[in-house]
Amino acid sequence: MRYAFIINPAAGKGKAIRELGIELAEYCSEHKLEYSVQITTAQGDAQRFAREHAQKGDEVTVFLAGGEGTVFEALNGVMGYDNVTLAVIPIGSANDFLKFFPKEKKSAFRDINDQINGKPVKMDVIKAGEYYCLNGCSAGMDAIVAKYMDSFRRLPLINGSMAYNLAIVKCFLGKIGCRLSLVADGENLGDKDCLFAVVANGPAYGGGYLAAPNAVPFDGELNFTIVEKISKLKILRFIGKYKKGEVDNLSFVHKKTCQSFSVKSSIPVPINLDGEIFEATEMDFSIIKSGVKFLIPASVYKNLLIN
Repeated sequence: MRYAFIINPAAGKGKAIRELGIELAEYCSEHKLEYSVQITTAQGDAQRFAREHAQKGDEVTVFLAGGEGTVFEALNGVMGYDNVTLAVIPIGSANDFLKFFPKEKKSAFRDINDQINGKPVKMDVIKAGEYYCLNGCSAGMDAIVAKYMDSFRRLPLINGSMAYNLAIVKCFLGKIGCRLSLVADGENLGDKDCLFAVVANGPAYGGGYLAAPNAVPFDGELNFTIVEKISKLKILRFIGKYKKGEVDNLSFVHKKTCQSFSVKSSIPVPINLDGEIFEATEMDFSIIKSGVKFLIPASVYKNLLIN
């Protein structure tokens, strides 16, 4: 097995890269592992590096040391290559996909020994237009918030959750909601004035907001959440419950599982794909079952219920 480490030096405000580089070199040298380290310097580097490793054809585990953006790029670089296992070393501000796993096991993903001795699990992938996502996608207010969040989380002392909350405040001061035509598994759900619509493979996004608390990234299903447009006063009361995943009993929230989902708008709207923001008038989402191998640390895997 060959190991490739792709590090985003900007992730986590750059605090972890120096000690991580030393740790990787010492561990891999001590255990006589075949490894390489690459540092991203521009957008698209993680995708290019990951694809180059995949194209060599041998079994390789590609570690992504960064946040959602680094993982998004690498995933889009290796899709279709069965010889690749992706792994995440969380040094980003949120790393929301990892929130599927127990909180007490968070440190396991930062433990190189635990990771190297882990097991690959085939995870589902969301196909979103021409892109691929591991965690979740959204349209409407959430996508606008994600756009603002990216700028806030670059500020000193601002973590993922704080950045999301600040972005909500900024979004709250402007126009809220959009009109979307929605289709799930071929069923026309009609035109709705939405606060946002979310398609999820994992339970959390936005620094820990539980949009789909029951989502399991290897169950062969997508979870969607539609929140109809509500007043700004209601939003203030809603956000706290939404973060905890306690909104199932609200009449303006609709949840369901599906294999495919699509959104359409008469005007371009922001669409969030694993934290990356695009604008489009329509986008189709579908599930690719067992689409990518993902490394689970040994201490986490032994407690993970997999059929």
